[in-house]
Amino acid sequence: MSTVSRHFVLAAGGTGGHLIPAFALATELERRRHHVALITDARGAAIPGKPATLTAHVLPAGRLGGKNPLGWVKGARAIMNGRRMALRLFESFQPSAVVGFGGYPALPALMAASSAGIPTVIHEQNAVLGRVNRFLARKADAIATAYREVERLSPKHRGKVHLVGNPVRDEVLELRDRPFPAFTDEGLLRILVTGGSQGARVLSEVVPDGLAMLPAALRSRLQVTQQCRPEDIESVRNRYGGHDIPAELATYFEDMADRLADTHLFIGRAGASTIAELTAVGRPAVLVPLPIATDDHQAVNTREIVAAGGARAIRQERFTASELAKQIQAMAQRPETLANAAHAAWNCGYPNAVSDLADLVESFGGAPLMDVIRVTGQTSAQGKEALAMEGAE
Repeated sequence: MSTVSRHFVLAAGGTGGHLIPAFALATELERRRHHVALITDARGAAIPGKPATLTAHVLPAGRLGGKNPLGWVKGARAIMNGRRMALRLFESFQPSAVVGFGGYPALPALMAASSAGIPTVIHEQNAVLGRVNRFLARKADAIATAYREVERLSPKHRGKVHLVGNPVRDEVLELRDRPFPAFTDEGLLRILVTGGSQGARVLSEVVPDGLAMLPAALRSRLQVTQQCRPEDIESVRNRYGGHDIPAELATYFEDMADRLADTHLFIGRAGASTIAELTAVGRPAVLVPLPIATDDHQAVNTREIVAAGGARAIRQERFTASELAKQIQAMAQRPETLANAAHAAWNCGYPNAVSDLADLVESFGGAPLMDVIRVTGQTSAQGKEALAMEGAE
């Protein structure tokens, strides 16, 4: 690990999927005594979970797309304004590298870094390379991925790809070494249902009725925790009440890590952060990919964990109460079946994602001997001299 303090800038779009791994990397780099700044948009600056010591800089970030030429002009103007602001920030902050996590707010910062000769790293959370990362891939010095196979990644860029995984929150990663919650033929079956930060109406409509179609011996042992949209919560409560299934409902759970710790089966969307947490902890799942996700990336995200046997994926158009009941029964019909699925999910995890990503980022901007020093853990006389010289700058 490097002991020389350097500056790094992280740039991420204004959603939790982009910002959660950025926050995790910021925490790790600060733990290594580096200085870190964040570039995002106004929405991203308000996302919960930002480290208290991480300074956020809000830059304009237009979107390029659509059929309206005026929209393209407006978007391009915002991007160029953001690029100029990023360059001014870099002049004062002098980063050793700029790390992009996708999303349009990352675009101006990475463009500015490339034009200023600052090394850039992009991190792709999904199994499909996002539009902004596709645009930036050619000039990026390194591409960090969360999946072994990433669609829309040009073969000519594969030489600079580093598989690191998707960083997750510390409180979730701490659960990795805990055993799967005991599940017996007579014990409770604890199910956690979430639809991402905004909930998912289809889950509210299908899951209660699907659970009600399970065999009586299994249905009587259910204990459900479900996140719902505010406008759906009363109807969902009535559905569970009508089926005589105990369920705790809320629009948001602050202690999600604790709830995941007790969960036997997860039902929800297939966003990158969701799958990263499920595989970090080792929790089997029934996944319903968001059908309008760009490039259908949520469906692609499910392939690895499904192939390993850790999850079942159901397309939303086929997500019916009877199909859900069939898949749950297949996974939970015997305690060992569910436990095996949990282990398969666990094997898909990347518990060292944040440290591996930090190592990759640290490899840019240091003295020539820095990487050898960090990898071997031994410092030669020449290495000590290089550290001393860099520390004195």
